[in-house]
Parts: sequence; C-alpha cells; structure tokens
Amino acid sequence: MPKASTVFKKENKADFGKEKIDVLYEDEVLCIIFKPSGMLTVPYPGSHARTAIEVLEQIMRKKGTYSSNHRPFVVHRLDRDTSGVMMFAMTEPAQKKIMDSWHKMVTERLYHAVAENPKSGILLPASGIIDDEIAYNAHNIGFVPKAGDLPDQENAKKAVKNADRYGAEKSVYAKNLWVKNGKAEFKTITARTHYRIIASGKFHTLFELSLDTGRKNQIRAHLSSKGYPLAGDENYRAKTNPFGRLALHARTLEFDHPYTGQHMKFEIPEPAEWLSTVKEDSGNVSAVWNGKNDFESGARHEKNGRRGGNRNSAAPKSKDVYEEVKKHVKPTRRQMAGMDFIQKGKLYK
Repeated sequence: MPKASTVFKKENKADFGKEKIDVLYEDEVLCIIFKPSGMLTVPYPGSHARTAIEVLEQIMRKKGTYSSNHRPFVVHRLDRDTSGVMMFAMTEPAQKKIMDSWHKMVTERLYHAVAENPKSGILLPASGIIDDEIAYNAHNIGFVPKAGDLPDQENAKKAVKNADRYGAEKSVYAKNLWVKNGKAEFKTITARTHYRIIASGKFHTLFELSLDTGRKNQIRAHLSSKGYPLAGDENYRAKTNPFGRLALHARTLEFDHPYTGQHMKFEIPEPAEWLSTVKEDSGNVSAVWNGKNDFESGARHEKNGRRGGNRNSAAPKSKDVYEEVKKHVKPTRRQMAGMDFIQKGKLYK
C-alpha cells in the first residue's frame, strides 16, 4: 500500500512522475543540474521511476553528445524529495577524480530546510553542530538510535545472512547491521551537520545547513533527533505539510574545478514562501498522514502501523486551487500551499 504522502503527491503534484531537470552548466568532465523535488537521483533495484541521471542522458542523446565514454556518472546524491543543485561527472576518470577529491574541491555546500518546532519546547541554540551517529532501519531510513535500541532480531539476522548474495546492491539497512554473540545490532556511522537558524516562528524554523559527512538522510535524521522534523516529511512523523513537499533544498554548490582549478559557484534559492511562511506563522497546514505511518526508529517501531489521517485537513488539491486562484489578484497562503511551482508561476504571467 503506498504511503499517504505518495498518494497526496499523485493527486496534487502536476508533474508527478514527469519531473524535469535544468542543466545549469556542462563541460567535458562535469555537469551541474537543478533536480526538482520528487525525482530520484539514480535508479534502485526494482524501481521504474524517472531519475535525474536518466533524464540527463536523454538530453545528451538529443544533443548528440552522449557516448559510452562521455555520459553522466554519479558523484553524490540528493534524496528523492529533496530539490536543488547537484553535480555529475561526465567521464569515468572524472568520476574517480571528483570522488577522490570531493571534500577538498567542494568549498561550500549549503542546504535550506523548514522544520517543525519541537513539542518539548527545548530549542536548539542559534547555531551549532549535530554530531550524533546514524543507524538505518529496515526501510533504509536513517535515524539517531537511543541507548538500548535494537533491530527486529529475525529480520536483521536474515538481512545480514543474505547480504553477501547482493554484493554492491545490498540494502543500506543490511550494510549497517552486524551480529555479535548471536544478537543483531545497529552499526552506527559518524555524521556531522553544521546548522544556523535563519528565522523562527510559532510553528516552524528555517535552517541553513552544511555537512562534513554526506550520509543518507543525514539532515532529516539529525534535525528530527532534536525534535525538529522537516515539514512535509512523513517518514519522520511531521505533522504539517505547508508546501505540499519535503521542505529540504540543496541551495548552494561551490567548488574548485577538478581539472582547471577555476572557482565555481551555483546557487538556486528555495521558494521565497518558505521564509515568509515561517515569519508569518502561516504554515500550520495539517499533513494528510496526520502523523500516522509505519516509520520505525530502532526497536520501538519495528512493526508496521496503519497509515491514515484526515485528508480533509490537508491543503486543497493543486488543480482545484489553481483554477480558483486564477480568479483572484492575491491568492491566500493556504491556496498557495496547494499549488506547485509551475502553477504559481502561471498566476503572474
């Protein structure tokens, strides 16, 4: 059964499954693109979803620049629902060179995110570092384990036993487990996230973040562990979905070109409504899943739960909102929350 967030996107996202990329820069050895929210970076076994690398290959084929020796190679990834600037190598030697020198050549990589404020009332300082180690659950979702957290023993032991059969294709979950003295345990990995609070409101906080380590789900897991789940994030039990998407955006990628040494910077801001929503306390839009899902956080959540929620409490359907808002000069924030980027742009043409 699909997640409630997936059902919501199918019903409300105009370009669901047909997302496009924008090529920001391309030379013989690397390519910089803008990846939209909702698109995988690369395929995974069993998936037939549209991916950024596939779309980039199609663009190159149309231009006649694609060949076995000149094609996209992955050097880093963005989560499916994260939008933003990312890089591909264009040759296999370039891929190795970039990956081997990534931390040296990349001088700045910034993310912006809107997170829900902690229910506990315990707020993070204005800036700092989160360096808790991360583990992965049976759904390959990262989390910060608490003392005594253990995976489901039967499931984990089976995953470890079968891991060698899959080689490089084995799951993130299987890669980050081990069995000690007959007991399966999470194998945690180091992760360091620098953060700065840009703005705080009654319901949400806008963060700027940079990473010392590029772990899967790192930002989402780290902020959630401090009581700040990202808005629109069903996996981490977000209660609100003001933008109809995960509120995480890879804004800035700055680096020294691996071959020429030229300093390059690419930056695409997140939607302006992220900041205004936080400042105006207008983002308390209930998510369709209403906090009910089957995300596990260690041993406490290994069993699947029923997904649910009051669909009527979510933002209106994107198509309906667009048709209604066209009649008005100034749409309301709730109306805007139910629209995608394309529809918002058409309003002001």
